[in-house]
Amino acid sequence: MISSRRASDLTAGMQVASDLFNALAEKTANPPGVTRKAYGEGERIAHELITDAARLAGAEAEYAPAGNLFLILPGEDRSREILVGSHVDTVPHGGNFDGAAGVIAGVAAQTVFNNSGRKPPFDLTVVALRAEESCWFPYSYVGSKTALGILDPEIPDILKRSDTGRTLADHMREAGFDPDAVKKGACRIQKNKTIAYIEPHIEQAPVLELENIPIGIVTGIRGSFRYRDAKCFGAYAHSGAMPREYRKDSVMATSHLIQGMDKFWDEIISENGDLTVTFGEITTDPEHHSFSKVPGETRICLDIRSQEKTTLDAAEIRLRELVSKIEKERNVRFELGDCTGSQPALMSEHLQGMLKAAAGQVGTKAKFMASGAGHDASVFALQGIPSAMLFIRNSNGSHNADEAMALSDFSTALEVLVEMVSQPASVWPTRN
Repeated sequence: MISSRRASDLTAGMQVASDLFNALAEKTANPPGVTRKAYGEGERIAHELITDAARLAGAEAEYAPAGNLFLILPGEDRSREILVGSHVDTVPHGGNFDGAAGVIAGVAAQTVFNNSGRKPPFDLTVVALRAEESCWFPYSYVGSKTALGILDPEIPDILKRSDTGRTLADHMREAGFDPDAVKKGACRIQKNKTIAYIEPHIEQAPVLELENIPIGIVTGIRGSFRYRDAKCFGAYAHSGAMPREYRKDSVMATSHLIQGMDKFWDEIISENGDLTVTFGEITTDPEHHSFSKVPGETRICLDIRSQEKTTLDAAEIRLRELVSKIEKERNVRFELGDCTGSQPALMSEHLQGMLKAAAGQVGTKAKFMASGAGHDASVFALQGIPSAMLFIRNSNGSHNADEAMALSDFSTALEVLVEMVSQPASVWPTRN
């Protein structure tokens, strides 16, 4: 049971969080839902609201050249920092909690420390990262890559925002930031001085809700390989006249590929592995298909994800084996096309353990789980910074106006976060 003083401190943090969520919903409303465009008015408003709340909690505010916002609450050791944050941009007509919950959790934690008169072991720095939602600029993790100084230097002049057609550099400059410094690799975050990056975030699937668990501890962020424009070629023929043994049926062949990959998925899950397999589009050619024709061409897209690189490699091998086998058995030809993807990023086992211990201290259940969606935490992890994600139960999915995170679940996550960040310096990962 928590003390009345600690409960009062948490209440202060929750009041700040509630006020921020309400203000964001009101000031960035775009019915249905909210819209906060990357380097747009909504994102600017969110940064201002969050900055005001953090300053009241005793934090110092600074912007880096790309416009990432850093809010620093001084700790006992000022030479190193714990980063807590996420992004505040949204998809068009999105929900109010995706991304913003992580930044607001950080500010609420700063409020708890300020209210209690305690200092965290290191600077507690809340970071609001720019342009995480790639619907605005067709590139992953602009904000975290600029914060770490690893954005390809040509990107600011190449990327164009989807609604304006103007470059990322133009939008940075218009917002008062310095794209020239970004191109030169200006870096706000020093990896050897960063103890950890922690990203609270709503879960964007229904697992926690269905299992009645308020929070999740993320084990890894799934990487992927994708074939966005794969095709199966057979031969069109009369549906009544062509015997089965002579058919080159592209739909039947494609269905065998789908069944084969689904069987592989089941094998991996039965061995407690991590995998998702999605055939997101399956179409035939509307100019040629007919109820009385054997289909001669099928188009598909395939998205395979896992937090384990070995599983991704095995899935690629199985896919190629199935394609070869089905081509021979069904007299068809597959063209998978270009492959795109991303690396899986494992979260720090050390930090997972700290989150588990903190959840135990506050008396809440927590589920270890992989993240199927991409997050800024993957960039930090792949750069060698110990990283963690804390999922918060959320109803109705994400990237839609109906996101529904209960403040009671957010309060649980906040209490776990504060408990974790309160641990002494000796408990945290060692950084050289």
